[in-house]
Amino acid sequence: MMHMTLYWGIKVTILFDSWKTTNWLGYILTLLALFLISTFYQYMEDRRHRFKSLSSAKPSPDASAVAATAVTPLLVKPSRASSARFATAVLFGVNSAIGYLLMLAIMSFNGGVFLTIVLGLSVGYYLFRSAEEEEVVVVADNTCACA
Repeated sequence: MMHMTLYWGIKVTILFDSWKTTNWLGYILTLLALFLISTFYQYMEDRRHRFKSLSSAKPSPDASAVAATAVTPLLVKPSRASSARFATAVLFGVNSAIGYLLMLAIMSFNGGVFLTIVLGLSVGYYLFRSAEEEEVVVVADNTCACA
């Protein structure tokens, strides 16, 4: 029977009929696996963001190119497909698949599974992605708000 409300117990089915827990050892191992998967999700998100920023980094354009882009942004040709863009898209697909599987695991409505996944995502964010916000540097060439 599938639960439709949050419940607490060691008997849970995660994603597949073959992934069922019936005792404490199986339940604890399942929670550990879900914790590691959700932490890995945050690690992969960090890798994807870093790879995307590295692949999109371009040498600074000259003043005429900036002026032309600022005036007519629709006339600028988009960059052709590259291996870096393809790799970023593949990483996005992998991250999306992991995220949706975690969401489906939470839909087992088991309280321990829910708390474990949220804790794993939080720990993964703290370990891999929280430093990302500290690195953001904003440089304003013109402080005038009307420019």
